[in-house]
Amino acid sequence: MASVLCENCSRLLKGFAVNLRTVCRVFRERVRDVFRELSHCTCFRIAPERTYLRTTQELHTLHHLYDDGANLLNQKSLQALSTLAASENIDLQMSAAVYYLHLSHHLTSPLPNTFVEPIMPLLLSTDPDVQKTISLSLVNLLIQNNVCKELVIEMGMLVPILELFQSGDATAQCHSCACVAMLASAESNRDAMLVDGIIPLLALAKSYDPQVQQNAAWALLYLTQSDWSTRILCEAGAIPVLVLLLQSSDSEVQFCSCSALCNIAAIQEHHPKMLSIGSHYLLKSLLILMSSSVQKNSAQACRCLQTLSNNVLMQEQLMELDCVLPLKALLKASAAVWTEPAITLLSALSAHPPNNDILISEGLVDEIGELLHHHRPSSVIIAHSCKIITNLCSSCMGQQAVMEGLCLSGLLRALLSSTLADETLLHVTSCLYHMMTLDPVKSQLLPTVTSEHVSRLVKLSGQIRNAQLSYNCAAIISTLEMSEEMVELLRPHYMSMSEYLLAFLQKKDVKFQQLVIITILNLKKDGDFSSLLANSELEVQLWKVHAQTEETRRLLQMIQPFSPSPVIP
Repeated sequence: MASVLCENCSRLLKGFAVNLRTVCRVFRERVRDVFRELSHCTCFRIAPERTYLRTTQELHTLHHLYDDGANLLNQKSLQALSTLAASENIDLQMSAAVYYLHLSHHLTSPLPNTFVEPIMPLLLSTDPDVQKTISLSLVNLLIQNNVCKELVIEMGMLVPILELFQSGDATAQCHSCACVAMLASAESNRDAMLVDGIIPLLALAKSYDPQVQQNAAWALLYLTQSDWSTRILCEAGAIPVLVLLLQSSDSEVQFCSCSALCNIAAIQEHHPKMLSIGSHYLLKSLLILMSSSVQKNSAQACRCLQTLSNNVLMQEQLMELDCVLPLKALLKASAAVWTEPAITLLSALSAHPPNNDILISEGLVDEIGELLHHHRPSSVIIAHSCKIITNLCSSCMGQQAVMEGLCLSGLLRALLSSTLADETLLHVTSCLYHMMTLDPVKSQLLPTVTSEHVSRLVKLSGQIRNAQLSYNCAAIISTLEMSEEMVELLRPHYMSMSEYLLAFLQKKDVKFQQLVIITILNLKKDGDFSSLLANSELEVQLWKVHAQTEETRRLLQMIQPFSPSPVIP
């Protein structure tokens, strides 16, 4: 999954990491000085206390590694860490935990499995500070992929990590949530997360501490990455909690909860639970978030609403909540990160005919026209603009709005763009062809067609990389009325048109052959084309198709009895 951190958050976290390293360095130096003095004291040389003497030697080993920058992962440091971690002395445990924190900041390669083992007794320490230090170290190692997530689960570390949820210490809970989020990012671990972690996570998601809440929301987001874990989450009551988090004052919590809800909404079986929250609370919260000044939150709220809009009942509720006005506001935004999700949602709403009168009366057609005249509209914007125009033109009101606005000139403008991909041009040409089949719109569109538009249509009709694009463009040409002005625009292209018409006739697809016949019938209104057609290869191929058609008809007539069935199998 892509990173959920924006540029600002990344900068803040980098700054935090720098400050944390400074604090750790100062703390390390103080610990080193204290233990140096302790190691020279006679208390550590009393014969019965051999354990302390041994641990002092281990401390010496770690201190030397700190001092001279030697390899942090040698056998001596492993023995020292194992001894200190297993000690019942809290100060010695803390020394090991701090060393792991040091490792987590300086490692440039994965931590060997043998070095992972001493982490477990430190997580089980009775001292909260040791637990907080080692859990932070583990978070760092997991974030940097310096420790295997599956190995952490196999070693049984999940249980003490989850127990930190119940510690009551906000810092410990924060580290615990971060660990769970990172462990849950590995799909093989999600089952283990779900067994014991959901209820504590949902409880922490309601925490008043912003950092704890943020990490809990982050962990819940990772757990919505698979259908199975999403189903378990919903059964445990995650939907109401996530909806409440949309109202959080923390933008990261809003983003994580909205993203999680978006993942849940992708599975239609969860829609009834999402709808069951009273007074349209979910949709109201998403509409509020959609107006957020934080770009990624606004865009994600749009995406969530767009996913939900596949449900007809959701669409009805959205329209009741006057969703068009805030969506139109987003269409005016300069950044595509706002505009694209908004127009995608509006496109989905326009596909439901009962919504169209409201969309038209709210002035959506004018906004679409403005978008198409933007200096560089994206492919997403153009594609969905074409869908909206086509959908709204199903009514006389929609056709009138399109004729009065900038949509038609915007479509012709998009047709001339040399930067659009074939997939986007398919949407543009399909929409233009549909406009040419509507007599009132066609009469408005034809006078605006120029020589550049005709040249572009002929060129695209002759390209072979995308058959449907060729068909769309040739179909538009076939609808052009052979007025004196249009004939002057078409005549320079008769040779090129004959070439693509010949190629169409040689195809086995009947719709291409039928389009050729319709086009020739229209072009023959000009005597120049009739002269060019006479005795040409195109005419020869046309007669071949005619002969094949007659033979097919003769063979069909031989079938006895021949009576059309009212039911097509």
